[in-house]
Amino acid sequence: MNLPNKLTLFRIFLIPVFILVMLFNIPSKYLIACVIFIVASITDAMDGHIARKHNLITDFGKFMDPLADKMLVSSAFICLVAQNKIAAWIVIVIIAREFVISGFRLVASDSGVVIAASYWGKFKTNFQMFAIILLMLNLGENFPAYAGGIHIVEQILVYIALILTIVSLVDYLAKNIDVLKEGGNEK
Repeated sequence: MNLPNKLTLFRIFLIPVFILVMLFNIPSKYLIACVIFIVASITDAMDGHIARKHNLITDFGKFMDPLADKMLVSSAFICLVAQNKIAAWIVIVIIAREFVISGFRLVASDSGVVIAASYWGKFKTNFQMFAIILLMLNLGENFPAYAGGIHIVEQILVYIALILTIVSLVDYLAKNIDVLKEGGNEK
């Protein structure tokens, strides 16, 4: 097993640790969870960079890396809903997009087509991760004098992440709609 794949597995290992920290009432839980999430997010950037730079791209990595990202981001958003830090409907839209894209990729793979991640998808993931980190930092509670402004910034970042989620879905489907047409003709 190569280093990028080990980093992906490490990210997957961190997900239940992150969830446990988020869901139990322990001192400094948001700070600890935030550090875990940041470390996991950094492994996402590192594994792809290392795999491309050293030609270590594997089928395992192609499958598990995006799955690990979806698991990490979805878990974080669900935990934040449980903590009343983000509206459930926003998280439903974000997770529904992931299901649609995953299903779309399955149809494409049945046709022998591999669909690469798009610029919009990567941009979306980065904004989602930044939004999650900002929500976990609890800056409004830590700096009550600035709580109103901090809350506005958090909401703007969440809505940008939501808009990018929708834009990346539309872009993805528009660029790859032929996969569905071809898949539909074969059956």
